[in-house]
Amino acid sequence: MEHNQLPECPVEVTLGLLSSKWKILIIRELLTGTKRFSEIKRTLPDVTQKMLTQSLRGLEEDGLIERKVYPVVPPKVEYSLSELGWRLSPVIDTMRTFGTQYRQFEQPSS
Repeated sequence: MEHNQLPECPVEVTLGLLSSKWKILIIRELLTGTKRFSEIKRTLPDVTQKMLTQSLRGLEEDGLIERKVYPVVPPKVEYSLSELGWRLSPVIDTMRTFGTQYRQFEQPSS
């Protein structure tokens, strides 16, 4: 997201940064620590390799995650939350709490 084109509404800014469920789930995974691509993929079995790659690139471009490449063969790449990305921790915690409460909420029958 380019800073000069950010929406006026802060909620819309946040929604734009976390525009896919994969980005949110990647951040959730990185809240537990630095991970390699394969580790993230293992915890998100339904994501395609292409979508995971795109989501990681987008999160990196937005400054929410950091990508560290080690000069070894085969290549080793690790992903971690940036300082800015760590600020999403309370957002993810609130989503977790709401999801837990929602699951316990008695749903009206159709």
